Order: sequence, then C-alpha cells, then structure tokens
Amino acid sequence: MAPRAHPRHDRDAGGPPELLAAKADLREQVWAALTDARVTRFPGARGRIPNFTGAEAAAGRLRDTAVWRGARTVKANPDSPQWPVRQRALEDGKTVYMAVPRLADPAPFFLLDPAHLADPPRKASSIKSASRSARRVGVAELESVDVVVTGCVAAAPDGARLGKGGGFSDLEFAIATEAGLIGPDTVVVTTVHELQVLPEGAIPTVEHDARVDYIVTPERVINCQHDGRRAPARVRWPELTEEKIASIPFLAELRARR
Repeated sequence: MAPRAHPRHDRDAGGPPELLAAKADLREQVWAALTDARVTRFPGARGRIPNFTGAEAAAGRLRDTAVWRGARTVKANPDSPQWPVRQRALEDGKTVYMAVPRLADPAPFFLLDPAHLADPPRKASSIKSASRSARRVGVAELESVDVVVTGCVAAAPDGARLGKGGGFSDLEFAIATEAGLIGPDTVVVTTVHELQVLPEGAIPTVEHDARVDYIVTPERVINCQHDGRRAPARVRWPELTEEKIASIPFLAELRARR
C-alpha cells in the first residue's frame, strides 16, 4: 500500500518560487526529524502544524511569563498543539479570539468569553466544540489583543517562523492588523518542540514576513533577537492566487471594496 499523502497547503501559495521551494524543503526536514524522534501525536507531523509531545508543558511555561500574566486578550491559531494555550487563557480569564480554520467563513473568527462558556475551558477551546461557547465575529467586531499565539512548523531565535505553507497565519496577521486587532505593542509568541527550534538564519524570509517575539518550548523561553520593528502587515494581493481569494470570503469582500 502506498503511503498516505499529506496535505499540500502551499499548492496555492504565492511568492517567489525559489523561496517557496526552500521553505518546502525545510518543512520536510523538520517533519522528518519530529517523526523519527517519535515526539508527535495523532495525526502526525507532515502537512500540519505538528501536534508535539510536551505541548501542555510549553503552555505552562508560557503561562509563567510576565507577558502572559499581563495579557487580557489573546488571539490564537486553531491548531491542536496550541489547544493547551487556548485552554489556559480561558482558565486565566482572558478573552480568546480564534480563527475559523482556513478563514473559510464570512465571520472568520471565534470569540471565546471566559465568563460565558457552555463547556469547561478545555472543551470550549477545542475546534470541535468551540461553536457551542464561541460567537463568530467579523473583522469589524474585533478588538485589540495583547498577545498573538501562532503555530509554527519551525521558528528561530532571530524571530523567523515557518508555517505549514498555506500562508494563512500571515493572512490572519494582516487581516487582524488592518482591523486594529494587532498593534505595534502586541507580542507574538509560538509554542513548539525543541526540534522545531532552528538556528538563526536557517529559515528563509522576506522583509514583510511576520516574526515572533518569543519561542516557548517545554524546556525554555527564547526571547527572540530582532530589531523589534514590525512593519504594518497588509494583505499582499499580488501574492494571492484566485483560488486562495475564492476560498476566503472576507478576502473576496475586501477586494470588492478596493
């Protein structure tokens, strides 16, 4: 039996072909390292933001930081490895914005209010059950957040991050920035396994790529060394394929307004 093919999220990604190829190769290396070390959970690493062993410990370490303790609102990605982070945010009384998977809804964010949950924080913060406790909100209803939690295939101490290839994290960041959800003082963090932390300069980037401020693993917190300047994120229309725009209702609406 042939091995099951993993999802190709970069099939409709835009950008320079050589950059896309370099990132694709690096993803395969990281996914292979995690798989070989047997440090991933169902459904595996390849084609995904890896659900790594130790995700709860990383969430706990993030919870101990001053950045987390001072945060009132959090925007988090919907992937499994950041589920413990979303859970702890609700347990700590923080409002959580979570993107609808692949932004595939006219109201592309869930709003989870810790004071109004239909289920306990663990269940309420899952993708499967979020709709019971969350209210779907459009971009115009978003409020500013203190911390953005982003999922990564890999990250480096210079703040560079590598997603799974679809560009959805960058799109979320751009949409949220244009809506005022993310500002210059918003802190961007990721939780990953130690094998997902690569050397500085290992991840190819371009100037407008969003960078992380902190990388949190089960073992440590890395304060990323970059110049701290965050260029205003914008939707980069020339890099979006028609397929990508058609799959995200808000993008089609936004383009119609231009």
